[in-house]
Amino acid sequence: MLHTEEKLQTVVTGFTCDRCSTHVEVEDLDYQEGHHVDFVGGFTSVFGDGAKVQCDLCQDCLRELIKDFVQVIPGE
Repeated sequence: MLHTEEKLQTVVTGFTCDRCSTHVEVEDLDYQEGHHVDFVGGFTSVFGDGAKVQCDLCQDCLRELIKDFVQVIPGE
């Protein structure tokens, strides 16, 4: 779940992982490694046609969820 503040515009100030509830502030190094999933389900989507799907995950939870099939290619 993204944390926001109303100013002249909405500004993201951090997020809470929807899996483990870890709170991460923008100033934290882990913020850059957070992952925001946001899409609308299509006609044959398992989530439902037109359903808005959102999820915020910390890097540890994302790794845990996809570790059995992810392909990691080291950077240069």
